[in-house]
Amino acid sequence: MARGVGSYIIIRGLMIIPTILILYTIVFIFLRILPGDPILAVVGTKNIPPEQLAHLRAMAGLDKPLYVQYFDYLFRMIRGDFGVTLAFPQGKPVWEYLKLRFPATLELTIFSFTVSVLLGLITGVIAAKNKGTKIDTSMRIYSIVAYTLFIPWFGMMLQYLFGVHFHLLPTSGRIDPGIDLQRITGLYVLDSILTGNWEAFTSAIRHLVLPSITLGMVLSGAYTRLVRNNMVDVLSQDFIRSYHARGVKHWKVTLYALKNAFIPVITLMGLQFAILLGGAVLTETTFSWPGMGTFIVDRIDYRDYNAIQGAVVFFAFFVGLISLVVDVIYALLDPRVKY
Repeated sequence: MARGVGSYIIIRGLMIIPTILILYTIVFIFLRILPGDPILAVVGTKNIPPEQLAHLRAMAGLDKPLYVQYFDYLFRMIRGDFGVTLAFPQGKPVWEYLKLRFPATLELTIFSFTVSVLLGLITGVIAAKNKGTKIDTSMRIYSIVAYTLFIPWFGMMLQYLFGVHFHLLPTSGRIDPGIDLQRITGLYVLDSILTGNWEAFTSAIRHLVLPSITLGMVLSGAYTRLVRNNMVDVLSQDFIRSYHARGVKHWKVTLYALKNAFIPVITLMGLQFAILLGGAVLTETTFSWPGMGTFIVDRIDYRDYNAIQGAVVFFAFFVGLISLVVDVIYALLDPRVKY
């Protein structure tokens, strides 16, 4: 069995490689078929000396044939070299930006993911326990409304209500200005706990509330429907009726039913976490959150090839890693999955 699980993990892990290669190829081709000169877009003017233009092209690798550019960047990327930025500040390693911005996106993802799962589980269980009632209908309507919310509009409504009107929560950034926090992992909440900086901890949590609720509530609708449908199916099975006949407490029966209905939810959790990790651009832009989403948008404006390619491949690796973890957990929990 252990060998079977190990082989399964290795095979699933190797599948990450072609995924990254395909995504890198698509991004490489797409960036180079766009009209316009990326170097002129970076410098923002056409009045540039030819020798400086040639230097910038050489630094970007654009003076080489396309197939050479493709493999040159690919081999450097395998060694962990994502190149240097072409736009301001020019010549800064892209990896430095990734190390700085990724923890912000990861922290927002973790908190938003937690909000979405908790809301989805609570509303889904409530709907299943009250099947066919007005409460069930209300929860199902919630799932539809939540999933169709437009993130920038919803985020701005929360900003106005809790930030501008009631002055309860900050509307942008990760931490209050003037607070000195020693960075260890880049995750402000974790760093503040590790260093015992409770002022920074409180500030980081307060800054996370609105963006986490915005993104988490939008994605909670999918959990509501999935949990509700699976719970309804499990609650109608014979072993649940046996529990009730033996006088098992209702809350224990609900936990047993939720445990049995949780396997397909785990798959969605993995997919949603990957979506959150790579798709928090709107939330980050709305709340001026200094993460990977705002970084990519900024680099796209300048057509910064190296930065965009590096960020996309970096994201692809983590999404593939998350998918691998979810597949392994699913295989371990579900005996029907064959190794």
